[in-house]
Amino acid sequence: MIVRKKYLNRMIAAKDAEIIKVITGVRRSGKSTLMLMFKDYLLDTGIKIENIIHINFESAMYDDIKNYKDLYKYVEKNIKSGKMYLLLDEVQNVESWEKAINSFKVDFNIDIYITGSNAYLLSSELSTLLSGRYIEIKMYPLSFKEFLEFNNYDKINLEDKFNEYLKYGGLPAVTLIKDNDELVLSYLNGIYNTIVKKDIIDCNNIKDTALLENIIKYLATNIGSPVSASKISGYLNSNKIVEKCNHQTIDNYLNMLEKSFIFYKADRNNIKSKALLKTLGKYYISDPGIRNIILGFRNINEGHLLENIVYLELLRREYKVNIGKTNNFEVDFVAENPNNIIYFQVSQSIKDENVLEKKLKSLESIEDNYEKIILTMDKTINNDFNGIKVMNIIDWLLLDD
Repeated sequence: MIVRKKYLNRMIAAKDAEIIKVITGVRRSGKSTLMLMFKDYLLDTGIKIENIIHINFESAMYDDIKNYKDLYKYVEKNIKSGKMYLLLDEVQNVESWEKAINSFKVDFNIDIYITGSNAYLLSSELSTLLSGRYIEIKMYPLSFKEFLEFNNYDKINLEDKFNEYLKYGGLPAVTLIKDNDELVLSYLNGIYNTIVKKDIIDCNNIKDTALLENIIKYLATNIGSPVSASKISGYLNSNKIVEKCNHQTIDNYLNMLEKSFIFYKADRNNIKSKALLKTLGKYYISDPGIRNIILGFRNINEGHLLENIVYLELLRREYKVNIGKTNNFEVDFVAENPNNIIYFQVSQSIKDENVLEKKLKSLESIEDNYEKIILTMDKTINNDFNGIKVMNIIDWLLLDD
């Protein structure tokens, strides 16, 4: 196992704090492996194995634990003297699991870590029961830097390796089988189908699966383009792809897709007033490999997919990310954390003067003095235009966080 230090360090930093640690992320992004790494860390620091209870609910070994009462009885039976550490993987498979979690905090001297593959984990009774006494650690597929590390790649011919990353994506297990396209296709198909069935259809008791599949294809095709329920409805109805569908149903499905972590939504933000605009947000997919499974392996180096890679990287670097609107211009990303704001424009190339001028004007229209960056695949470029930085996307992805 290659240690994903960023996530492991966040768990270590929160160890023994009187809060529950909740690790969320799309299926197969590495949450279960992270739990194993943290278990190894506990053992290395002298915690006895009998003081660690580790349950992966995707294992048939724990099929008998069906509800919170079963979970409580199992943990109670395995409690030893001294501080206990409870690691629960894919806990959403247990009915009313949050009731057991709340009881553990009351009844035992226990430090709790849980993982889940959909956001219903935190929109359930857990939030109410714990009254904010938890932290969420958001886990994503491999960054490009991690992709190089997992493949033991050097930094020669980086553009070829980046194209490989755009093709296969960053789900950790793919790095083990990427030399066999047939295996990769089968693996990614399996993950995609599991997400759609378990985390969306089964979780929400969806009947109209054809509509759901068509919305997914629409979003995957229109990565980085303004999207609304009315635009999707108009497209599907005018092309007679499905029977007449209404905006509310599509809005509900979009919400479900976000909660499954297969898509993320970036809202539009008025840069001057700081107000969020309610219409025409943009959707980005959690992993390029999953997008390629949905649409087929074509146009993998297109501009919007590069935009998607930048968006995910900003999330990994713990920025809140919106689309920026200022006067008649739009800025691809407004990345904000408690200490900083950075504005980004993304373009496959800015060698065309019209493209460069458009990107510069959008950034120049912003009146504050925060950093402004254009990211592009171009290599031999002027790297500064009146204070606006220009960087190669690959170089930017390899920067230290």
